[in-house]
Amino acid sequence: MNVLGIDIGGSGIKGAPVDTEAGRLAEERLRIPTPQPSKPDDVAHVVSSIVEHFHWSGPVGVTFPGVVVDGVVRSAANVARSWIGVDAAALFGGATVLNDADAAGMAEMTFGEGRGRRGTVLVLTFGTGIGSALFTDGTLVRNTELGHLELHGKDAEHRASDRARQEHDLSWEHWAERVQQYLEHVEMLFSPSLIVIGGGASKKADRFLPHITLDTPVVPAALQNEAGIIGAALAAAS
Repeated sequence: MNVLGIDIGGSGIKGAPVDTEAGRLAEERLRIPTPQPSKPDDVAHVVSSIVEHFHWSGPVGVTFPGVVVDGVVRSAANVARSWIGVDAAALFGGATVLNDADAAGMAEMTFGEGRGRRGTVLVLTFGTGIGSALFTDGTLVRNTELGHLELHGKDAEHRASDRARQEHDLSWEHWAERVQQYLEHVEMLFSPSLIVIGGGASKKADRFLPHITLDTPVVPAALQNEAGIIGAALAAAS
């Protein structure tokens, strides 16, 4: 079954039809920069543009970078705060809407590094912020938002996200030290059996993961930055 998946991020909005049985994009993805400021109507226009680009009339899944409960946005850290309280499912024409990291985690647990893994698996996406998806024996605990855990008096994502690396012009090794501190913190809290690193930084995992040392195995996401699109489609197909 092919379903259109759209992944809203702080810097870009990406979409493509997804073969939900094979877990891969059915067509080349389209990426459009996220409007700045990222107000609901402006983002909805981009989402509509992606739907029109693919001449799509079937089910659509959309991710959002914040807490989403029954299609309604409850938090907005890396987009305009005017999103809070918006019925995103209605705004996007009845699409299935879920947290972006939860979507990426669902894809990784179904088709990637988490497939068949028992115990506690933590999928972390490093991009504009830090997203999290927590699974226990394959069951998702929704909207964990662990990027907002406090680290040295700040939200962890303000120190250890990929955007923080770029804004502070950190070397990969120096940034890895910050990521190490963050991962040690979540390891202490959740004692996971596996940590999967996704998001934009996963494409360059060889630059920083060799500098990470934990008791928990840490691996790059198999689906890399396409996981959100695939997870959005999976959610709409279920």
